Amino acid sequence: MKYAWHITTLLFLLGLFSCETEFTPDVSIYEEQIVVEGHIEAGDRPTPPYVLLTKNQAFFSEINSTSFDDLFIHDAVVTVENSQNTITLQEICFNDLSEEQQQIFSDFLGLGDTDSININFCVYTDLSFSMMGEIGETYHLNIQVDGKELSAVTTIPEHIPIESLNFSPIPDPDNDTLQELTGSITDPTGEKNFYRYFTQVDNEPLIPGFTSVSDDIIFDGSSFEFPIPKGQPRTEEIDPNTYGYFLEGTTATIKWCNIDEAHFDFWNTLEFNMANQGPFSSYTKISSNINGGLGIWGGYSATYYTEIVPFD
Repeated sequence: MKYAWHITTLLFLLGLFSCETEFTPDVSIYEEQIVVEGHIEAGDRPTPPYVLLTKNQAFFSEINSTSFDDLFIHDAVVTVENSQNTITLQEICFNDLSEEQQQIFSDFLGLGDTDSININFCVYTDLSFSMMGEIGETYHLNIQVDGKELSAVTTIPEHIPIESLNFSPIPDPDNDTLQELTGSITDPTGEKNFYRYFTQVDNEPLIPGFTSVSDDIIFDGSSFEFPIPKGQPRTEEIDPNTYGYFLEGTTATIKWCNIDEAHFDFWNTLEFNMANQGPFSSYTKISSNINGGLGIWGGYSATYYTEIVPFD
């Protein structure tokens, strides 16, 4: 299934709680909470705010397409306020749309081919496009549902662009049609910066790398080159001989983002948790900026770069 990042986020938020300390979940104690995944984007392709609302589940509950549909929360009052305006978001569900609208909906959320979607995704968004993401703006989210109130705040930071992208053949004669990608940036001196990236190949969804976020603690104020591995759905098995590489002749798109610190902390703890799964691994609480619930309300300052992967 090509549900990009939203499915992954929601699955791993079910039953997980905030903070970054190690814990072992007590499966005998379960409290239903509201899970939020909301974003607004500025830059090359600005978007209005959009918010997914679901309920968490007990840690070892079985999840399938039917139970996933039941997790979506309906009839909430969701508002977003910035320095200029306050808007109320409208709830839209996938199954209520025409085929053309479903494709637009799928493209907007990065869900991929509509034929592969068997979950009735519901999202709260601004169909009037009266509030679009702006760099430097702060956005306050408020949610009221079932007698509960949730809130969060995010700021879209200044953007630090990629200065160059370079493909080069991988040193493996058995895979001579694959190329690795590197990028270079100059990080501003003396300020905290946080980065996230996604990749897309041809018409596939935008997918984040397995470790898609980074801060600048190590490279503050430096100009440097870094690898950009191709993202891969976490539902697919990793081939260590080909993971992260791009096929020659394909079209690669890189979405390069700046995010604020709370947004970084969420993805950093979530990705750490997902990378350390298994019967002998430890659980990690996921950092959250949602007051009264779980999840993330985050802003992106994004630039999109499109390159044809060259032939060697």
